[in-house]
Amino acid sequence: MKNRLILLFFSASLFIGSGAVSSEPIKKNRQYYEERKDIIWEVKTDQKLIALTFDDGPDPEETIEILDELKKYNAKCTFFVIGKRVVEYPDVAKRVVAEGHELANHTYNHVYFKKSSLLSEVIQELHQTETEIMKITGFKSTLFRPPGGIYNDNVILAAKKLGLMPVLWSWHQDTRDWSKPGVNAIANKVLKNARNGDIVLMHDQVHGHSHTVQALKKILPELTKRGFRVVTVTELINSDGARQVGK
Repeated sequence: MKNRLILLFFSASLFIGSGAVSSEPIKKNRQYYEERKDIIWEVKTDQKLIALTFDDGPDPEETIEILDELKKYNAKCTFFVIGKRVVEYPDVAKRVVAEGHELANHTYNHVYFKKSSLLSEVIQELHQTETEIMKITGFKSTLFRPPGGIYNDNVILAAKKLGLMPVLWSWHQDTRDWSKPGVNAIANKVLKNARNGDIVLMHDQVHGHSHTVQALKKILPELTKRGFRVVTVTELINSDGARQVGK
């Protein structure tokens, strides 16, 4: 009897050690999605390229002022637009595209998707924005940024169904310009942390007086002085030798 119990204990130990018992739940964090190439945060490249991105527009004043500054330095950027604002300010959206910048999807109503958000709801938000972008500019966007940087499986699946690549931003390049921290705070955030392949988060629609345009007047000449070229996210992704972080 004693030998039998020892044998059973030994067999159970082998069973557990073999991994037959279910493992811990998969942590669907940045590393998980990056390794699957489902989301881009930044791009590894030896080239001095950096992507400035602007969320929540278009805006009839701020976007125009930003475009004027970008033109001075031949900088090309990506604007993650809200669908209903594209409808409201079609001429601004057209100018973004006409001047060689990139329009990308930021949902129609700036919805913060939750885990409980239905796939159909996410698809509707993205599809409605794509419809308006195409109708007004004649171009289809290829990138999508979820409001608040909130992502989950349904958000990623919806984007894939519509042929959109989810793009967030370099963690060290969140300027928090929406909180109006001051011109120098925004400029220093970008310039002190500038690295090849960065994707910088900014906004071209901020309630109240924005500091972003004035910050750009410091950022753009300094980046140029350092030899950086400011490009769209798509150009950054497709640049020679570029590889998405996680590849």
